[in-house]
Amino acid sequence: MKSLMLIDSLVKGGRERRLIELLKGFKNYPNLEVALVIFSKRVEYPEIFQMNVPIHFLERKPKKDPRVFYRFFKLCKKEKPDIVHSWGTMPSIYALPSISWLKIKFIDASIADAPDDMNWLDRRYLRTRIIFPFCDAIVGNSQAGLDVYKAPQKKRHCFYNGFDFNRIKKLDRPEEVRKKYKILPGMLTGMVGAFFDRKDYDTYLRAAIAYLDKRDDMTFLAIGAGPNLQKFKTMIPPNCKDRIIFTGMVDGVESLVNIFDIGVLSTYTEGISNSIMEYMVLEKPVIATDGGGTKELVIDGETGFLIPQRDSRILLKKIIQLANDQDLRKVFGQKGKERIHTFFTLDRMEKDYYKLYTTLLPEYRGDASSSKDNFHSSTKFQKS
Repeated sequence: MKSLMLIDSLVKGGRERRLIELLKGFKNYPNLEVALVIFSKRVEYPEIFQMNVPIHFLERKPKKDPRVFYRFFKLCKKEKPDIVHSWGTMPSIYALPSISWLKIKFIDASIADAPDDMNWLDRRYLRTRIIFPFCDAIVGNSQAGLDVYKAPQKKRHCFYNGFDFNRIKKLDRPEEVRKKYKILPGMLTGMVGAFFDRKDYDTYLRAAIAYLDKRDDMTFLAIGAGPNLQKFKTMIPPNCKDRIIFTGMVDGVESLVNIFDIGVLSTYTEGISNSIMEYMVLEKPVIATDGGGTKELVIDGETGFLIPQRDSRILLKKIIQLANDQDLRKVFGQKGKERIHTFFTLDRMEKDYYKLYTTLLPEYRGDASSSKDNFHSSTKFQKS
């Protein structure tokens, strides 16, 4: 069984991390061959080159390059995949002529958010209206996202993100991390997220400034990069600059999250957040914006707090509550870790996807235990 996965790029992001984790998990299925198509040369997960996964770069030059349709068709003719599995709306659109003409099973897994302002004129929504009729299956990482995009009931599947627990086995020593980022003594609150419009750093930083106007026992980290980074740096008053730290892009973010006392995600729309999963698996209490898929991940009052959008006063109140209650932080952290280990494992995610593959291709059912020695493919994927 051969799957051809498609994605725009491999920049640092939740969708990209989810694909990487699934590729790791699929190593457990020797009867399954997977190759990757990337529509740019942007790769910020260098580990992909050590995973023995064939990679095809179909770079778009210019960005709306119509030749990509033909190049992808030639690739499918050559490799003869059983399934095309897309992780973005534009890759799905590029695939439509080929999967239709060659009658290849098609999975669209582009739903990774749950915007509360979606309407029928939204470009994201309009693309799905084009894609969905051609899909054999539509996968979202939250029920909320599937509902917002109005995915047809008969085609929809919700597969939660799977966390690779190997990521937290080798963490840097806390004292070394604090020294590296010049973190002052005291508690630590952090937010991990790219500086794009969908992340509400304004609310987070206003709460941080208000906290530091009252007390000086907390440092606030803003972890990530993006076009809005410089704008938010300018809003920090001089008296807060040693207690509000912008780290930029971080490799091995788990070591930073490990020293948090509180994990925050202030945002406008989320599916299932990888950042929140990192907080929870490392036993950090969570304060997150309610809505979207977040309420499928965070249980309000049990693993953390869910708060309204754009409300820095309530965010501040919850930060103070957790700062003052070490026992509550510990209980929320333990409950969060248990929830990830129960519902958001890599094993569960890979099994869900493999079951979907064999549902679409019933001739492969029962083959999951096949060994590499007795699995023979007529056409091996080739690197390009």
